[in-house]
Amino acid sequence: MRPLKPLLGALALVVASAATVSVTVVPATAQTTSNPRPQTIPALQEWTGGTGSFSYSSATRIVRSTAQATTLATTSQVFADDLRALTGRAPAETTGTPADLRAGDIYLALGSTDTALGTEGYALSVTDRISITARDDKGAFYGTRTVLQLLKQSNSIPQGTARDWPLKPERGLMIDAGRKYFTAQWLKDHVKELAYLKLNYLHLHLNDHQGFRIESTSHPEVVSADHLTKAEVRDLIALAAKYKIIVVPEIDAPGHLTQVLNAHPELRLVSKTGAVQNGNIDLSKPGTYTLLRDLYQEYLALFPGPYFHIGADEYQIGNYSDFPQLETYAKATYGANAIGKDAYLGFINWANDIVRAAGKTTRAWNDGIGGGSAVTVNPNVILEFWYNYGQSPQALIDGGHLISNESWDPTYYVLYQGGPGGPGSQWGYDTWTPDLFQGSQTISEASKAKNLGTKLHVWCDNPDAATQDRIASDIRDGLRMVAQQTWGSPKLTTPWSNFISVIATIGRNPAWPSTVQEGNLAAGNPVTASSIETPSLVAANAVDSELSTRWSSGYSDNQWITVDLGAAVPIERVKLRWESAYGKGYQIQVSNDNATWTTSYTTTAGDGGIDDLTGLTGTGRYVRMQGIARGTTYGYSLYEFEVYGPAIQSGATYQIKNSGLAIDVPASSTTAGTQLTVYSPHSGANQRFVATVNSDNTFTLKNVNSGLCVDLNGSSNAAGAAIIQYGCSGNTNQKWKLAAVAGGNALVSAASGQAITAASATSGALLVQQPNTGTALQSWTLTKV
Repeated sequence: MRPLKPLLGALALVVASAATVSVTVVPATAQTTSNPRPQTIPALQEWTGGTGSFSYSSATRIVRSTAQATTLATTSQVFADDLRALTGRAPAETTGTPADLRAGDIYLALGSTDTALGTEGYALSVTDRISITARDDKGAFYGTRTVLQLLKQSNSIPQGTARDWPLKPERGLMIDAGRKYFTAQWLKDHVKELAYLKLNYLHLHLNDHQGFRIESTSHPEVVSADHLTKAEVRDLIALAAKYKIIVVPEIDAPGHLTQVLNAHPELRLVSKTGAVQNGNIDLSKPGTYTLLRDLYQEYLALFPGPYFHIGADEYQIGNYSDFPQLETYAKATYGANAIGKDAYLGFINWANDIVRAAGKTTRAWNDGIGGGSAVTVNPNVILEFWYNYGQSPQALIDGGHLISNESWDPTYYVLYQGGPGGPGSQWGYDTWTPDLFQGSQTISEASKAKNLGTKLHVWCDNPDAATQDRIASDIRDGLRMVAQQTWGSPKLTTPWSNFISVIATIGRNPAWPSTVQEGNLAAGNPVTASSIETPSLVAANAVDSELSTRWSSGYSDNQWITVDLGAAVPIERVKLRWESAYGKGYQIQVSNDNATWTTSYTTTAGDGGIDDLTGLTGTGRYVRMQGIARGTTYGYSLYEFEVYGPAIQSGATYQIKNSGLAIDVPASSTTAGTQLTVYSPHSGANQRFVATVNSDNTFTLKNVNSGLCVDLNGSSNAAGAAIIQYGCSGNTNQKWKLAAVAGGNALVSAASGQAITAASATSGALLVQQPNTGTALQSWTLTKV
């Protein structure tokens, strides 16, 4: 599929920052109490505010209704995993009844008699505890997504009650994984992202002219070098099931088959003049049906979901009379009145019979439907309307089909030669609805239930025009537009330029892969800027620890971005990760009041890339990049604006990790001489160490639980000497220095010059000293806690 005209893009606006945009809240229902409708994407359908708030803490439990404990087990476990990703600690999971609840608990239950909620709706009650009640496990799951979004904003959730349900049953994302290879991990990351937004549908377009991207045992000759293995697909499907996502495969035929036909040139369609159709298969040949039946049956068995997509779009052969073999085949198969087009329409019904024999429902694109003489496509095929050619969406519904709205405006994101374009998120949010089809076509009110919903579509016509990370960044806002419009709830705010601030508040799902650097003081802190180039390139993107998002300023030299660290701290290092629009001349400045600035660094010779500025001096609460001269005709654009204090801060408490394990005092011992180990990270005091920076720039580490210091046993110079805890003395064998190594820092003894080393990367391994060779077992990260 591809659009036939340019896509709509976001309008450029120049404002101070998304964080400073005034948001006008439109209530879902009349508010009679103090708490306004909380910010979620999609917005809640109904909200009645209370007073006060719920508080999430280490004592919070997820309590499943005893009567539905088994049914709700996976939802509870996924919720606990997501809360671990958000807070670093998974809440306890248990079962019980409302009488067993205590303040701070989150209760999950089924059995709601509110039929209007359907299978995906839920009721939410927030007091000093939270209750999520639904008719189906899916509804309970979506209730946990609301709570997760609210906890992403704060440990306190406003008290009140809500009823919430979707407008459309299908809401999701389509990925053109045929033209461009997407890794299994990228797809898994988006499963969690879709679920975070209450989206429930992942459509994988697995083949196209440029590739066939899934392992095949029936026809390995058609598979591209870069492809998903069946093991990866099974893992993806299993993860999607936990997150209530339907995975729909598409094997596109009889067009879009160049990669397949490169291995089977004998099946290519050839005109009566000898012109070869490289991407179209000849529907008159028996081998065509053998090949496609093999592939269909192989993947019908692999994908357990209810749908199988056969594509059937853009069989662009021109005039059917140029291919007399198709008419001959059609007449022999469908009767004397058949014409060449009937060979194509009959193919859809043939494929549909295979799909239905496997217990599934066929889906196909709409553009080729109709125009036959002897064959009509079976009305039990769901048609995805993307192209306003041929039968209208109303005519398709009147013909008995269920449909979905896949109109290129505003749901297409396309990789063109010049880069990606779209989706038209601003128009999509402000004007469009899922019942407005391409070409401004509409359907009757009574027919709207036959329109299943819509998806955001990633089409990779020029697969090298953008990386996976760039695509993830570019579709972030479009997914949130689709989530809001398909849920159909009253909007929290209008227009789109205001909704951008809600997007920034909700952020990514807690498990989204982060590029956060240990010790980066700017990460996640409030940020303002002199301007933004477009509503999606906000200042918050520069401190979100994602290299796939960026801030971009207006097109002038005097632009700035400022991060508020919350308190005055010494600044020793700033790292600027520039996009191609970089600063040739700029200053790094610090301030205690956001008014009077001291310059710590100046350059007039910046060349873009990554500027890692070390050895800075100055103390301040606010840190600013003040532009002086742009390096391009555009503005200034930063993927990340990172700020660091001293590597070790005196009085700060740290958890010290290596290979996913943390330095640990075994069994919380308070005995001097106990040898330290590594153990699974947790929040206990026996894994917390307070640093004291000494006048010689070394530091000591005191365990919070025992009050004893990290010590090189006996001041030994021997490799393998034990690292223990001992009474704090200030002696050299309790002093340590940092030395940069791959992936972190070595902790080097001031007494011996050797480094603290874990005996192995397994929990319980002892700590010893060894010569500092920079190995993985000597690479530590110190995280302030």
